[in-house]
Amino acid sequence: MSFGEMQKVLVADDDAINRMVLGELLKPEYTVILAKNGAQTLERAARHAPDLILLDVMMPDMDGYETLRQLRADPQTAHIAVIFISGLDHPEDEAAGLKMGASDYIAKPFNATVVMARVALHLQVVRQRRMLERLAHVDGLTELANRRRFDEVYEAEWLRASRSKRPLSLALLDIDGFKLYNDHYGHPAGDRALRAVARTAGNGMRRPADLAARYGGEELVLLMPDTDAAQAQQVVCAICDEIAQLEIAHAASTVAPVLTVRVGGATLTDHGSETASAMFEAADEHLYKAKQAGRNRVVWRQG
Repeated sequence: MSFGEMQKVLVADDDAINRMVLGELLKPEYTVILAKNGAQTLERAARHAPDLILLDVMMPDMDGYETLRQLRADPQTAHIAVIFISGLDHPEDEAAGLKMGASDYIAKPFNATVVMARVALHLQVVRQRRMLERLAHVDGLTELANRRRFDEVYEAEWLRASRSKRPLSLALLDIDGFKLYNDHYGHPAGDRALRAVARTAGNGMRRPADLAARYGGEELVLLMPDTDAAQAQQVVCAICDEIAQLEIAHAASTVAPVLTVRVGGATLTDHGSETASAMFEAADEHLYKAKQAGRNRVVWRQG
């Protein structure tokens, strides 16, 4: 869910009147999805990824308890918050649902004010949890993905590329003479320069699957799935040019009067034997070669 997008609530009840009443109650504030039985609930939860499910306990064929058990057993839907709606008023029934992973109970006949208050409370918890998850994956200085996030995405994309025999390109970007820059201009200026470089690199990752991350210090990493070596080098060279065009003065540089970067890259082509760590080491090795060759350049592994 992106910022400003309405949160989604799935209402699952076999009673058409209950579905209609709850749907009309929630529609002004949320995107509402309706389901009339357990099977529909499972299918629509997987397809629409709602933020919250209002789940009737007493449904034919598959009751709410079994539906919740199957939701929790599927990694795709296991995290979705569920509020049981029930005419059962025995404490042991409520306790059973909570033990299975329900977040709350709403008793039938339901009160509109109570329903809205409970839904709003649990959706606020969902928003806060997602915000924390996002912050855990973001570097505080550059606002790019952090190393932890990169490691997760890189592993997943490398496995996908290996299975599909599709290319995967990886580039390591380092600022030329960054220690000299900090020594000359001071660390606050160094932080501003790093943020500007990171912003330019991030903007250069134009496709949703591309990722720019801060790997450590002034080193950034660029991950480009389904991108061959020629395409990746074109993207990276454009980023390098845009960084130079920022014209961030670097009087202490031995390379140029403005801030520049060097890049080492590699593209996965040997799907049979190369490991993810070996590919990363190849990019790192070519970053070192870029430094040895004079910096302010892109050096890519050929083949």
